[in-house]
Amino acid sequence: ISYNGQPLVKVACGAEFSMVVDCKGNLYSFGCPEYGQLGHNSDGKFIARAQRIEFDCELIARRVAIFIEKSKDGQVMPVPNVVIRDVACGSNHTLVLDSQKRVFSWGFGGYGRLGHTEQKDEMVPRLVKLFDFPGRGAAQICSGYQCSFAVSEMGGLFFWGVTNTSRESTMYPKAVQDLCGWKIRSLSCGKSSIIIAADESTISWGPSPTFGELGYGDNKPKSSTTAQEVKTLDGVYIEQVMMGYCHSLVIARQDTEQEQERLKKLPEYNPRTI
Repeated sequence: ISYNGQPLVKVACGAEFSMVVDCKGNLYSFGCPEYGQLGHNSDGKFIARAQRIEFDCELIARRVAIFIEKSKDGQVMPVPNVVIRDVACGSNHTLVLDSQKRVFSWGFGGYGRLGHTEQKDEMVPRLVKLFDFPGRGAAQICSGYQCSFAVSEMGGLFFWGVTNTSRESTMYPKAVQDLCGWKIRSLSCGKSSIIIAADESTISWGPSPTFGELGYGDNKPKSSTTAQEVKTLDGVYIEQVMMGYCHSLVIARQDTEQEQERLKKLPEYNPRTI
């Protein structure tokens, strides 16, 4: 990409835009500015010929310069010294985690996916209030298609937005009670499903339709609206999980002979025979 700043350490992409983070914690974005998802205080709309609405896209990486917080009465205050540690993009929204364990979100606000108790689009990164307290900061962030997740530094999982649009949306971060007490190592979200590696288990859930990404096994229910352990991975210690639009990949530990034996018992996926 056309970029001549500090070395880059993180990259994330949404539907039609991308984010990169450099080693000094600066955030850059490029692509389509619709809904304010680039964080440059504009949705980039302009009226082209014949009343057509078009977008003034950012063609090279541009630094996201301002981070804000809003008080209850609508006052906007800039948040200084934001050093980005991680970034996660949904289809049209972005979450970042900074060095002080704060979470900011911006872009498309539909279904409460930004976590600000309102459905308004945000044009610049706005502080998510819940994680801005000592001992209540976030340790990990993860973004689904139209929802958001964060793991608090105490290890609790929080969710906001929506996985199933026919159900009620969650307008601000709420603790996922099903996972109370689990120590989450890795999590990833697809379109509307989620997979988690925690303690000795792998956990997943997602509303119908699903396509096997939950990993429950043949002749088992394909979808679940509540968190379920993935029994097909019993006894397998998962280091990292990753979910695409509707498929999952995991990295399993195989340090001991026992672990290697357990992995040998899993069926082998051969794309040529399927």
